[in-house]
Amino acid sequence: MLVKIEQIRDEGLQVKEEMNLELLGAALDGSGFRATEPLAVSASLRKVSGGVLLEGKFTSRVVAECKRCLTEAKLELPVSFTLNLVPESLARGEDVLDDEELEEKDRGQGESGGSFLLDDADEEVFDGKVIDLEPIVREQVLLALPMNAVCREDCRGLCTKCGQNLNEKECGCDTKFVDPRLAVLKNIKLQG
Repeated sequence: MLVKIEQIRDEGLQVKEEMNLELLGAALDGSGFRATEPLAVSASLRKVSGGVLLEGKFTSRVVAECKRCLTEAKLELPVSFTLNLVPESLARGEDVLDDEELEEKDRGQGESGGSFLLDDADEEVFDGKVIDLEPIVREQVLLALPMNAVCREDCRGLCTKCGQNLNEKECGCDTKFVDPRLAVLKNIKLQG
């Protein structure tokens, strides 16, 4: 998914590309998620102030193990993103900080988090001639994945005693949890 800068005209460039299952599977490797179909990526690129503004969208369809009941959870993740792509040459020129900015950065009082300035959080650097959309799309897929996949919002999970899937049927186990340290308090008789 390569785009050459000279392909982007004044009116912009519309790109429709597909990321196949093999590439998508490699991106999701180790995440616990598995892609069910290729990604159809729709992107718009426009030249702005020395860089390129990239607006993209796609819907990722993945499956994972439900964190509550351990059945297969099918998820549809719509993604839209906007990135400012900056040529390396321009990015290097902006990285030159004056003494005051360096002192502020060293003190940790600047608007920074991690190893980048917050103002640069939506920026990506490219070589100035060709934009490779594949790593950008892979990153956006990973950012869209939920922390915990569930088969449905009202999933009841598994019985903590017998392991029955409570979405399928009730098991009849007593699920009242009594802390063993407080169990002796059941035997106290109050006089009144």
